[in-house]
Amino acid sequence: LETINFNINISKTDWDSFETSWDFKYHPFLNHIAEHKQNWTLEAAYKQWENEALERFNQLKSNEEELNRIFIDLYGLQDELTPEEEDKDVSVRKADQIRDVKSFLSYFIGCVFGRYSLDNEGLAYAGGEWDDAKYQTFMPNEDNVIVLTDANYFHDQRDIIQRLEEFLTVIFGKESLYQNLDFIANTLESKKFAKGVEATDIIRQYFLNDFFKKDHLKIYQKRPIYWELNSGRNQGFKALFYLHRYNQDTLAMFRSSYLHNLQEYYENTIKMRQEQMQIETDKKQIKLLNKEITKLKKQVAEIIKFDPILQHVANQSIAIDLDDGVVINHQKIQADTKILTAIR
Repeated sequence: LETINFNINISKTDWDSFETSWDFKYHPFLNHIAEHKQNWTLEAAYKQWENEALERFNQLKSNEEELNRIFIDLYGLQDELTPEEEDKDVSVRKADQIRDVKSFLSYFIGCVFGRYSLDNEGLAYAGGEWDDAKYQTFMPNEDNVIVLTDANYFHDQRDIIQRLEEFLTVIFGKESLYQNLDFIANTLESKKFAKGVEATDIIRQYFLNDFFKKDHLKIYQKRPIYWELNSGRNQGFKALFYLHRYNQDTLAMFRSSYLHNLQEYYENTIKMRQEQMQIETDKKQIKLLNKEITKLKKQVAEIIKFDPILQHVANQSIAIDLDDGVVINHQKIQADTKILTAIR
């Protein structure tokens, strides 16, 4: 009985290390963060978690094999069964660098929106009354939005990489920031990223292209808690917001504080690049500038087309009821448009 209870506790500890558990407290990379006092690295935190997960895995496997021996001996099944278990049949997980780093980035997004707090265990906010006192170490975004762009146009908390750098600095310290960014980028790329490509560019592309559609939807089984506003294939405007912080003014806020500002940044960048082309003599550089201008013009055109559609929906001041579930509320906010990335 003692072994059985021990196995149950091991399995529960493993399950609660992932944010889809009701009893999730904080990301496992933070298990030993207090004792290191901002003098650690993300890679070291992962290695610590890897060792703990392997120890837990081996212990559970050993315990299950011991229970198998007991039952085989009890029922005289030595000629029919063996006590050994294959790794795939052990019910807890070993560490997986790609999965676990992505889950850390998901936890970061949760902290940006205030779902989680570095100062509190478990859910800090999932509806109800907002309490600023829960957030001291890392403050969530004041607005319920984080913009996904292919460059840092805003240079403030609206930019996802700027927020990630703040998050990593608060947890691990300033000295290891670039080392931590490299570790994330190398994990996401799997191969050493190409010469001249910044770690932040790789991470930015992950959030822009893969976070929502490839990972968040999968983890939450197509019932996402963060939703993605999406202007179209040219990625003129993409942004995440947290379902539990949505209100009837959210979409109007997107237009006034984010969409129009980003359009202005794009247009200013186009002017700057055109001026650079006038004085540039290197043909390769001229080609790159021209390519960027073409892309930005497509993004501006897409935003101009998207703006009235978003305004049409925003003017309806659509309210949602969380009790209706994700699918119904997602359809309700879409209001017969395609302003949100599909969840099916």
